Amino acid sequence: MSYAPELIEDWKLALTIKEIAALVEGELVGEEALVIDSLEEMELAEAGQMTFIGSGEYASKWPESRASAALVNKGLDAEAGEGKALIFVDNADLAMGKVLAEYAPKPVEVAKGVHATAVIEPSAKIGEGVAIGALCYVGANAVIGDGVVLHARVTVLDEAVVGNDSEIWTGVAIRERCTVGQRCIIHANAVIGGDGFGYRLGQGERGPELVKIPQIGIVEIHDDCEIGCSTTIDRAKFSKTVIGAGTKIDNLVQIGHNVRIGQMCAISGACAIAGTVDIGNGVTMGGMCAIKDHIEIGDGVKLGGGSQVIGNVPAGSVWAGSPARDYRLAVKEYTMIRKLPDLYKRVRKLI
Repeated sequence: MSYAPELIEDWKLALTIKEIAALVEGELVGEEALVIDSLEEMELAEAGQMTFIGSGEYASKWPESRASAALVNKGLDAEAGEGKALIFVDNADLAMGKVLAEYAPKPVEVAKGVHATAVIEPSAKIGEGVAIGALCYVGANAVIGDGVVLHARVTVLDEAVVGNDSEIWTGVAIRERCTVGQRCIIHANAVIGGDGFGYRLGQGERGPELVKIPQIGIVEIHDDCEIGCSTTIDRAKFSKTVIGAGTKIDNLVQIGHNVRIGQMCAISGACAIAGTVDIGNGVTMGGMCAIKDHIEIGDGVKLGGGSQVIGNVPAGSVWAGSPARDYRLAVKEYTMIRKLPDLYKRVRKLI
């Protein structure tokens, strides 16, 4: 037996192509009477939908698309075609972000106030206009700032601080004494302030054992950060693990104890950063980067996906590979490796 619930349609929006062009401050070319009812990837789009074209590759696919309209980066070679429209903009990705915000479904809301099943310790300080959902727990002397939203089953332990207007999603745990800045978003099941992975080989009653080293520091997340689902940020052994203002961290990222990440960094999914790494401002990491402990990564560094970084990375550089090195060298070595089978055959013929 299958069950197909009725679609909720009341949030859907339809804008004219002229309204969209005005919204993104773009140059409209083609059919001006179009009405766009939704947005979609180019390969899946149908009539009445809008997509976007951010590269020459997608510009070449546009003539075959069933979409009625597209946002296009200026300078790309694309024609609207019969009954269709294009809007040329400086940055199609950013323009699509504006349009997505207009078409977004109604967000999940938590009722203002404290849910009857939430547990708030008497010494906790709760700000104005908060929304604390079902089964949340706020510990002793914790501080929840004005306008904070805690979705269901959020745990904020003793003396932790959540800054004004932050939104904490279901299942997040913010451990004792850790701080979250203003206007932060922490997505489902992230853990802020779990123990750092600190052990040393010692001698116990039953022989050699790994002795747990106490982790007594905190995590300090600055303003305007976003932390992805199931990401873990370990508390410091002492002092702080720091996430700088405006930094965005994807899902399933592991950040070790005493790591310091600068401002406006972007860290993609499944990266793993070992303890006591110092990361500068404006650093970007592709998915699944692995960063060795006790190294420095300078301002503005770009790391390709899957990079394994085992030494300091100078500011402004672009690195890739395993082990990571200058991107140009990595590409050159990869190209040479691809030629080895042919070279091997040629050498075999000579011996």
